[in-house]
Amino acid sequence: MTDAEIISGLQQNGAERKKCEFALYQSYNYFIREGCKKYHLDDDESQIAYSDAVLSVIVNTTNNTFEGRSSLKTYLFQIYSNKCVDFVRKNTTNKSSVHNGTGISDMLWQLPDNAKHVVEKMMQKYQRSIIAEKLKEVGEKCREMLLFFEEGYSDKEIAEKLQYQTAAVAKTSRLRCLDKLREKVKGIISA
Repeated sequence: MTDAEIISGLQQNGAERKKCEFALYQSYNYFIREGCKKYHLDDDESQIAYSDAVLSVIVNTTNNTFEGRSSLKTYLFQIYSNKCVDFVRKNTTNKSSVHNGTGISDMLWQLPDNAKHVVEKMMQKYQRSIIAEKLKEVGEKCREMLLFFEEGYSDKEIAEKLQYQTAAVAKTSRLRCLDKLREKVKGIISA
């Protein structure tokens, strides 16, 4: 599809729009590999950055923010590059590690074996209760997706159950949900 066809399709509703969204996503998904190489991101981070960039292009196209001064590919790549840089900054910042002290797990080795086992069981029970509580805060769709994954469903099965277009989209959504949950339990449960 040409840029003009994709832009026109994105500005419509229904099946034509979905077809154009999918075409846009598929056309340049090789950026994901490039992001892994160029920015040293892992595959999941690169996929999230790419999906976010595609979503931005779709939004900017539908609300006429995209002015067409470049090709869709160039526009998408610029947004994608910025998203990758955001991941690099997030991964390299040391702000989060400033307040790290000695963790409980580091001190467990000092306990006798029988006491260590009891403390570990108590910690696991506490962590499960916190995670269950915080799962309620990430939203119903995220909670449902994470519970399906915990039960052993594949991304493809989750995509079918929750009506996502592809397993890749379900995986990206699941990883975002997992990040939300991690942020909610951060500082409460040591990783």
